[in-house]
Amino acid sequence: MTPWAIHEEKSGTRALVTAGRIALWAVVALAAITGVRSWFWPNEPAPAPPPKVQQGPTYPVQDAQSVAARFTYSYLTWDEAKPEERTKALARDMPKGMDTSAGWNAKGKQSVLIVQPGQVDELGDKRARVHVDALVSTPGETGKGKKTPPAEQKWVGLEVPVLYTSGRIVVTGQPGIVGVPTSGPSVTDQNTADSDVELSAHTQSTVETFFTEYAKGESDTVTAPGATVPPLPAGMTLLDVQSWNVDQGKGDDRTGTAVVRWQIGGAELEQTYRVELTRVASAAAERWQVAEVHGGAS
Repeated sequence: MTPWAIHEEKSGTRALVTAGRIALWAVVALAAITGVRSWFWPNEPAPAPPPKVQQGPTYPVQDAQSVAARFTYSYLTWDEAKPEERTKALARDMPKGMDTSAGWNAKGKQSVLIVQPGQVDELGDKRARVHVDALVSTPGETGKGKKTPPAEQKWVGLEVPVLYTSGRIVVTGQPGIVGVPTSGPSVTDQNTADSDVELSAHTQSTVETFFTEYAKGESDTVTAPGATVPPLPAGMTLLDVQSWNVDQGKGDDRTGTAVVRWQIGGAELEQTYRVELTRVASAAAERWQVAEVHGGAS
């Protein structure tokens, strides 16, 4: 007698065993791919990216120009008969407790006609230097028995040190008078556009009529439909259109250069304009009219 008996495995049982083996190997494969650790200690989600930090405002250039211009007006204005007026004016833009005499010896008289703020050079640590041009007027010197000469006017430059603090600009120290350029820098010659000789001659009278009516404030009668050209100041009289040249091109909109001579204030002035023409067509005729006009050659 054998110690055990051999029983034939039923087909249903064999299928269950096979399915169990397949499931077991699937689990083993999944563990190899994902790692057993992740089943019990899932990976934490990646942290969200930090919020974008918005850049703060750049240096308040316009505020610096405004304060420097006002300070320049006060700084370059003095009257020995009213010294306290300058002191009070300077105090508006200087730190509290600072000497508001600003180095003036309380003598003389000078006034400011125009101030024009310009370049702002940032120096770091919220400090900057502002360049301001000013037109000043100084009374002519008088002598015994002499007539008072006219006041002298001149442009001067002033560089003003400023600081941005507590939400505003203040002048932190003594400014310095600097020179004003006597001429502009050299520039390369501008390329002149080729002229359309035929169209220039054809539209010469159109441009001359426009400038005549332009000076009268009646340009609406000679401009293209829908165009608006503000009138010139009163007192300007057209002497002549010295030259008119239309740039080479195609189409119904063309641009040209006009050199015009005016009489104004007892003087004659030669000026340059860029004039835009447009072709206006109707059932009866076709003509060119002015659509826009701008001063200065491009």
